[in-house]
Amino acid sequence: MDIPLLAKAAIMGVVEGLTEFLPISSTGHLILAASLLDFTGPKVKVFEIAIQTGAIFAVILVYWQRLRSTALGFGHSAQARAFVRNVLIGFLPAVVLGLLFGKAIKAHLFTPVVVASTFIVGGFIILWAERRPTGAVRIRHVDDMSAWDALKVGLVQCFAMVPGTSRSGATIIGGMLLGLSRQAATEFSFYLAIPTLIGAGAYSLLKERALLSAADLPLFGVGLLFSFVSAWACVRWLLRYIATHDFVPFAWYRIAFGGVVLLTAWTGWVDWHD
Repeated sequence: MDIPLLAKAAIMGVVEGLTEFLPISSTGHLILAASLLDFTGPKVKVFEIAIQTGAIFAVILVYWQRLRSTALGFGHSAQARAFVRNVLIGFLPAVVLGLLFGKAIKAHLFTPVVVASTFIVGGFIILWAERRPTGAVRIRHVDDMSAWDALKVGLVQCFAMVPGTSRSGATIIGGMLLGLSRQAATEFSFYLAIPTLIGAGAYSLLKERALLSAADLPLFGVGLLFSFVSAWACVRWLLRYIATHDFVPFAWYRIAFGGVVLLTAWTGWVDWHD
């Protein structure tokens, strides 16, 4: 058993879990962490996507009662059916656009300038969203969302295909700009992550299965476990945080991190094309 390699997997799992649901982009942080750890290669790219599933299990655990009641009530509850409908509608645009443009985006947009720009622009968008008037909020709870609201949030989620944007950042801040309260946008972002990230992980594993073997199970298992634990702690913290705070600190963090991306690329410290 390669203990140093498993330790790297654990660190990457923690980074994934802590950044996946905050509006700061897990992708950029995983690239920097992998470079620092000298943990790179085609198999690592599959690993980075696969361990997102661990983070999703954390969301499922936190929202287990809601998910369970929805599943049990689907046959007789209009609210349960509307909830499932909205999540599926919100999930669909990412599937379609991801299949159509995923390869092109990876080939042409994964550059330091694009990543840094999306970090910085995203930071300013958060600052703008948090300055909106209180009257702009028209949806206080996810159950008040219409199918059209879900589709709009799903379309906004597609911006996360651009490296550095952040899936949670796009859905939470995009949802807020579309009229959702901070709490409703955050909660719907969590629910929307379940099919989105599980689908991405399963697709990546299936597509790159030739790279993997049974010997990789401990590596992936450790990454999944640490991703799950850190994401569980992060989600619970974030739900408490948004009750009394805004996302402005994350905006300034994104702007600063965008500068870090440019610095690491300029010095050659990180190969953002790897």
